[in-house]
Amino acid sequence: MRYRLLGRTGLRVSELFFGAMTFYERGGPDALREYRAMIDAYADAGGNVVDTASAYGESEAVLGELLEGRRDRFVLATKYTLSRDGSDPNAAGNHRKNLTRSLETSLRRLRTDYIDLYWVHIWDRHTPIEETMRALDDAVRAGKILYVGVSDAPAWVVSRANTLAEWRDWTPFAGLQVPYNLLKRDIERELLPMAEAFGMSVAAWGPLAGGVLSGKFTGPQAPDTRTRVDPSSLTPRDHTVARAVRRVADELGATPSQVAIAWTRARFAAVHPIVGARDVEQLRDNLGAIDVVLPEEAVRRLEAAAEFELGFPGDFIAECEADPRVFGEAAGRVGRPEGGPGRP
Repeated sequence: MRYRLLGRTGLRVSELFFGAMTFYERGGPDALREYRAMIDAYADAGGNVVDTASAYGESEAVLGELLEGRRDRFVLATKYTLSRDGSDPNAAGNHRKNLTRSLETSLRRLRTDYIDLYWVHIWDRHTPIEETMRALDDAVRAGKILYVGVSDAPAWVVSRANTLAEWRDWTPFAGLQVPYNLLKRDIERELLPMAEAFGMSVAAWGPLAGGVLSGKFTGPQAPDTRTRVDPSSLTPRDHTVARAVRRVADELGATPSQVAIAWTRARFAAVHPIVGARDVEQLRDNLGAIDVVLPEEAVRRLEAAAEFELGFPGDFIAECEADPRVFGEAAGRVGRPEGGPGRP
């Protein structure tokens, strides 16, 4: 597995992140052995980023136990925002009080004195972004967290936050965490271009769309009863895209899961799919995505099945760029620098 820099930092992070949300319940000795085997398989493949959250049940406590003695070899990421106590109005949100209490709780559960990457879990419209960014920067200066990121927030909020950080010498968001897969491409409208413009890494959760793109609903075998998706809820579009993924997988000698994950990596250089699994076998299959290279023709076929429109203003601006009345006759001969803003 290769490594990339996290945003505009020097931190090396692996191509695939491991999502520990499935460690929700501690379970007995057998469950812990399975969890340990999954962490070992991910590390053996070269992975070094383990992502969890304060709201993922016992995940933080389980990780704290599993990483003991080797914690520094991993980029440990967790999140805050979600409620710690439903009866307490200040036990949730992105304000300083909840950040402080949530961070201390996470440090204790994870058995560590610092978090490598601390995510804001979701935008809190009731807390000024200035308060959140200053509180995060204070925690960075105190050495309790090293880098910060944001999950599930509008592009304009993230843009404003990082601009404030630049102006006021605070720690900016180095990463963006969002849902992204062939069935859910909304982030291509604003969030991906924004992340590229700010040089942010993108952690993509749900690359298999809850298992829809894994082939479990389109293959000859019976659907796995452990899935979170109700097969009866799938739309014709879901089935069309899933079948397209399976056809490409068959042609390449890969699995549908590997093709679906590989597609997210092919779309944008800084995307890091978050792979989770229920067991070691499934995880190893997902990790195999790093060896899958999708031909351009296959990418076009997959995207043609997804029926996605960029919408306004993206499509309108693209039409204008191609019109010589807007930017002149030489507009079609003007290219952007490799990796520059606006490249998909």
